[in-house]
Amino acid sequence: MAERRSPAAAFADRFATASKSEALTLAEIPFLRQVNVRVDPASPAAADLGAVLGVALPVSPGTAVRSGEVTVAWLGPDEWLVIGPEGYAAEPLREALGDRHGSVVDVSAQRTTLLVGGPRARDVLAHGCALDLHPSVFGPGSCAQTMLARAQVVLLSQQEGFLVLVRSSFAAYLAEWLLDAATEYVT
Repeated sequence: MAERRSPAAAFADRFATASKSEALTLAEIPFLRQVNVRVDPASPAAADLGAVLGVALPVSPGTAVRSGEVTVAWLGPDEWLVIGPEGYAAEPLREALGDRHGSVVDVSAQRTTLLVGGPRARDVLAHGCALDLHPSVFGPGSCAQTMLARAQVVLLSQQEGFLVLVRSSFAAYLAEWLLDAATEYVT
C-alpha cells in the first residue's frame, strides 16, 4: 500500500527554512477534514447542524466561527465549509440533516491547507491578493473565497495567521509562489 502524501509535502524543508525568521511562518497543515454544507440558514436543519457543530452556522458574509478544533466558514448565503482535524467525522452532520433539503459533502481530498503566519504574513499575501488584508478589515474571524497569485483559494484569518485552502492541483504552484514572495522577509 502506498504511503499517503500531502500535496505540498515536498515543500516541508523549504517552509521550515523560511520559518526560521521571526517575521514569517510557512507550513502545510495536511489532511484537515473539510466538509461542504448546504442548507437554508433559517431552517430547523441549520439549527440542528449548529447543535452538532457546537456553534451556529455564521450568517454574516465573510465570517468564520470556531468551536474547539472546528471552524465553520461562510462561503455563501446557504453554503459553509466545516474545517476540522484529520479524522473529524462528517457522519454526525449527515445525520443531523437527515432527509431534509440540503447536503453534507466531504471535500477533504479537494484541497490542502497552507499556514502563513507571523508579523509579515499580511505583507506576503498582499503581493498576490487583491483583498484589503488590514486587521481592521480582514481580522481574525474573517474569510473569503478569493484569488491568490492567480490561484483560487479560501482565505481564513486567525489569531496565529492565515489559513490558505488551495486546490491540491495548485498546491505546489502556490507553495513556490509563497516562498518567492517571502524572500524579502526571511533573509
